[in-house]
Amino acid sequence: MQARIYKRPQSAMQSGKANTNEWVLDFTPSEAKKPDPLMGWAGSGDTRQQVQLTFPSSDAAKAYADKYGIAARIHAAPAKKLKIQAYADNFK
Repeated sequence: MQARIYKRPQSAMQSGKANTNEWVLDFTPSEAKKPDPLMGWAGSGDTRQQVQLTFPSSDAAKAYADKYGIAARIHAAPAKKLKIQAYADNFK
């Protein structure tokens, strides 16, 4: 069982920091998705793709993975780059 642990990113429609402090453990797919012959929707028999567990820290997520024998990789969140600029700088 493979999984990845990552910090939940801020969505494109979000300017605040709500729900960005939690870490998520989700499982990598064990089989490829295939189209349904009747409807054409993509699906598979792997139900672990539907599971997302949230944790307050990466250490808690890693401890959970170690406890249940899940091989998990931690993906570090990229550092944020802030461009500090005043409104008056637009007219220089």
